[in-house]
Amino acid sequence: QVQLVESGGGLVQAGGSLRLSCAASGRTFSRYNMGWFRQAPGKEREFVAAINWNGNTYYADSVKGRFTISRDNAKNTVYLQMNSLKPEDTAVYYCAERDSGRVYYIGSYDYWGQGTQVTVSS
Repeated sequence: QVQLVESGGGLVQAGGSLRLSCAASGRTFSRYNMGWFRQAPGKEREFVAAINWNGNTYYADSVKGRFTISRDNAKNTVYLQMNSLKPEDTAVYYCAERDSGRVYYIGSYDYWGQGTQVTVSS
């Protein structure tokens, strides 16, 4: 079993920044493939970013150049640094763990956190 707890969400003005954290427990974190997804009201959950156990990173086109995913294996934590935030980034953000499968596919992720709300005002 893997337990994931997100934090760092909040209310920010457009153009501002937030850093989300996801603390993991349950297995050897350094072997996890981690991802961030988001879900806006009335919309499906969508891929945001991912980082593999070997450090390879992946981003949705909508956040490329603005968001950065990273990990600290000593702290069992994955981060999502979000800069130049836009109102359309408003959503509940979830972190998730993937053993294998396609990076961008939501069905590849086995464990999920409870989510943290990010609201960007215009």
